Amino acid sequence: MPELELIGGPASNYVWMCRIACEEKRVPYRLTPVMPHTPDVDGVHPLGKIPGLRHGDVTLGESRAICSYIERTFDGPALWPADPVQAAQVEQWVSIVNTAIDPVWVRQYVAAYFFPGTPDGSPNRTAIDAALPKMEKLFGIMDEAVKSGYLVGDSFTLADMNFMPILFYMSTLPESSALLARHKHLTAYFERHVARKSIRDTMPQSGPGTAPARTPQVTGARI
Repeated sequence: MPELELIGGPASNYVWMCRIACEEKRVPYRLTPVMPHTPDVDGVHPLGKIPGLRHGDVTLGESRAICSYIERTFDGPALWPADPVQAAQVEQWVSIVNTAIDPVWVRQYVAAYFFPGTPDGSPNRTAIDAALPKMEKLFGIMDEAVKSGYLVGDSFTLADMNFMPILFYMSTLPESSALLARHKHLTAYFERHVARKSIRDTMPQSGPGTAPARTPQVTGARI
């Protein structure tokens, strides 16, 4: 079988999600750590976004599509539950996180620290302050959602793989880490899963604002 290649900067929460999925599935892969709108990315994603995938003649963009392909192509532990209701719940939480959590927590709040657009490069306090009331409401929703220890059922699914990279970045910044500390279920959920080997082994060595090195990393997935 040809080598699986994941394409995109390791600090991207969506690239990280795909790497966690490979580790959980025990699928060896090669990471080509490049930024969006570079030739490697433009060759696989019609909008030049990350992550991308190459596997033989197959090219794909979008993390959800990539993880679906990995699930259906390779043997190994399932990323989705077999139960149809729980499988649908995984889809529900992936959608909620991608359409409601990521736009506020990552694209607005985290970006205000790493891509502030201010004259001196200091954090964009206007954007941060505007995000915080929305973040507080969403933290409450997610705190309730993870009170069982998982987003769906009693196992670590794609829903958790999608959410954990975002929650990790929340733990690193001042206002969001304070919010995390005030939500006991989210705190317990984070502490439980951040110690998971698939997450530790794929954890980026730099933050969202740092361009990765160009040298590909060859990774053998393992648990």
